[in-house]
Amino acid sequence: MNSLDLPGRPQDTRVVVAMSGGVDSSVVAGLLKREGYDVVGVTLQLYDHGAAVHRAGSCCAGQDIDDARRVSETLGIPHYVLDYEERFRKAVIDPFAESYVHGETPIPCVSCNQTVKFADLLATAKELGADALATGHYIRSRANGAHRALYRPLDADRDQSYFLFATTQAQIDYLRFPLGGLPKPAVRAIAEEMNLTVAAKHDSQDICFVPQGKYSDIIAKLKPAAASPGDIVHIDGRILGRHEGILRYTIGQRRGIGVASGEPLYVVYLDAERSRVIVGPREALETHKIFLRNMNWLGDGELADIPPEGLELFAKVRSTRPPRPAVLHHEDGTTFVELVDGESGVAPGQACVLYSDEGNEARVFGGGFIGRSERGAEAEAMLSRLGARAAPISAG
Repeated sequence: MNSLDLPGRPQDTRVVVAMSGGVDSSVVAGLLKREGYDVVGVTLQLYDHGAAVHRAGSCCAGQDIDDARRVSETLGIPHYVLDYEERFRKAVIDPFAESYVHGETPIPCVSCNQTVKFADLLATAKELGADALATGHYIRSRANGAHRALYRPLDADRDQSYFLFATTQAQIDYLRFPLGGLPKPAVRAIAEEMNLTVAAKHDSQDICFVPQGKYSDIIAKLKPAAASPGDIVHIDGRILGRHEGILRYTIGQRRGIGVASGEPLYVVYLDAERSRVIVGPREALETHKIFLRNMNWLGDGELADIPPEGLELFAKVRSTRPPRPAVLHHEDGTTFVELVDGESGVAPGQACVLYSDEGNEARVFGGGFIGRSERGAEAEAMLSRLGARAAPISAG
């Protein structure tokens, strides 16, 4: 076995590296080339619009493609650019906008990994005769019986497991993540040592296809109905004001709601059907039970094997929050999670990712998208009186 847990010598092992033009994927290509692997760099052109082409913090656009090409020349590896714009629009951008229309808070990075990167690009890597597809994600994988399992990375501050929970077992077996055991400063040091032009390049931020991070501008253009005005309603039934579209709000938001009140108010529910933004006190956000759709179970055994009392594990409902104690249940085809300590600001469309424990050696057990959640009894009763129903659960 070589360093990638593949049979054969590195020079007899072809690896396609997904090169975004950033420092992480560039170092992956450099490390594998240095070890003697037959490395092929592939960059995806996912979009190309106006300010996004050269703005700092973007990826997969004009400047980034140029950076990936220059790194490949420095390393002496072949480099290909694949035009995936149409596929990216249909598989990622359109569902992203549709999800917002339904009052959800989608995570397009997960969809991109599910479809474009780990399905389409993976298929292309196999067509090129590659034995593996390597990426610059900060996550670890290692052998687990006849397959491989995912684990959180060494550098907890760079943990990207939340965005990779939907990776299938077949994909995990083919993928490799060489940076999982390295801290970010070490990666930049390697880039400098290799004289890569991207050594000091800023990391990508926000959503790659949204210029200046203004989600509402993109959604209003793709789905004008999402910008329809409506009422801002207190959870107790009072109408407090008007808004210019639910797309401008997210569950848990406090600032910029647009109404004056003697108490701190938070967005507690987005009623897409009636174009209402429902606000209330912080305690109305407290959530202890969430129902999941599109489950991707990566633990041992099957979901159906989970005992009636549930499986104790740890769950993460936002990328910036640590895993917290939870209990997973699967009953009559329905999967739900009880959050032992509760969480606030849980929104439909977000992911709930499951782990074996809370440490940085934790195994990733997969997860699902949040279809709906249950608040405390008082908040649920008040929402019911308002006629607020759970947002439609999209198929994506």
